Parts: sequence; C-alpha cells; structure tokens
Amino acid sequence: MRLALARPAAHPVSVAVAAAGWTPVDYPLTRIVSNGAPPPEPLHAFRAVLLLSPGSAWAVRPWLEPGAAALFLVQGQGTLDALGETVLAPRLAPVPTAEGIWDLLRRDFPEGGSFLLARAERSRGYLEEVTAGTPWKLRPWVTHHEEPAQPMPPLPTVEAVLALSPMQAELLGPHSRHLLRFGWGERTVFGFRKAGVEPTATCVPRLEALTAMLQDHLHAKADR
Repeated sequence: MRLALARPAAHPVSVAVAAAGWTPVDYPLTRIVSNGAPPPEPLHAFRAVLLLSPGSAWAVRPWLEPGAAALFLVQGQGTLDALGETVLAPRLAPVPTAEGIWDLLRRDFPEGGSFLLARAERSRGYLEEVTAGTPWKLRPWVTHHEEPAQPMPPLPTVEAVLALSPMQAELLGPHSRHLLRFGWGERTVFGFRKAGVEPTATCVPRLEALTAMLQDHLHAKADR
C-alpha cells in the first residue's frame, strides 16, 4: 500500500514507513521557511538551547559557533537528526513532546537558569506557560514558519496519507476523505478535525511508534 508524506525516500521517517511494509511516496505539500533572525544572544550565553522540531534545528544550524559550544536539548529523533553531527552530546527528551523537554529541564537543571527556546511561529506555547514565574527563564527565539507549497501539488495515487504537522493535517483533510489518515504527533488531530475529518490513528513522534502504528493497520487490513 502506498502512503503519501512530505519526506524523500531516504529520510528516516520514510525509511520507517517502508520498514512497516508500506511504500512511501514523497508529497511536499508544505515547506519550512527560516526567518533569518539572529539569536538574541550568542548561543553559548545560555545554559542550553531548546529545540522543539526539525524546523528549529535546521534554522539554528547557520548560527552554530565553531565547535558547537552550546548545549542542545532536543524534543525528538527527527529534531536530533536535523541538528546533524556538528553538535556534541545533545540531550534527547525522554518523551518526544514539549512536556518531555520540561521534564528534562527539571531533571538536568534543578536549580533553573537561562535557556534559549528556538521555536516555530505557530508553536503552542506550552513551555512558555509552564515555566512562567519559575527559576527556568526561557528566551523565545522564533526561527521559522511552515507554509503551504505554492502551487499545492496534486495528491498522488495512494491509499493513505501521513501528516507530520498540524498544518499538513489541515491541508490533507479535504483531499483524504476516502483514504487512511495518519498523524505524527498528537497535535495533528486538531489539524484533521479543523478540516472536518478524523484521523485514522496517530502516534507519538518517534520512529518505532510510527512503524508499529502502520504495521498494526496493515495487518488489520490483511486479516479482514
């Protein structure tokens, strides 16, 4: 069965789709646009830099100092992959969510401190809210935004779609009413619902969870 997603065949997410027994089909319906704004202070001035998405990691890379002196806390495997190998010993959140980053902050920096939060324009703002009035002081740095591809490419012939962000879910909704609709991360649920459809299933943004979800639905179909 063929599944459309906005990643090329060699990308780890597409590889995970193929490992589940599906055929990944690249469908670039959105693009990440860096706003080019420099960090408010040099990255090494903060105790750590928090990265919530691959888009943040891509946007941060041009600002890395020689030797990548800053410490990076990253939300998920995709963000870690996007950061690349130039950064030494980045720390991965135990759960690939903003809540997981918050847990990591409290565990590794119990005394608090000053942190740089690199985020998208439409970030849900959880970390800013939960750290307000606490010893963990976050300095937001809006690095990028996601926007629809122009013109929107026609959906290829597939049996399923995978939304990797709420915007992608919202864009895919009207064109996928007759298809299986999968979401990477809980926030894609809201994107599908905004478009008037329900997701078939969602998973936490972790490659092994994606593979398991897709395998379950492939096996369920085979058993019918």
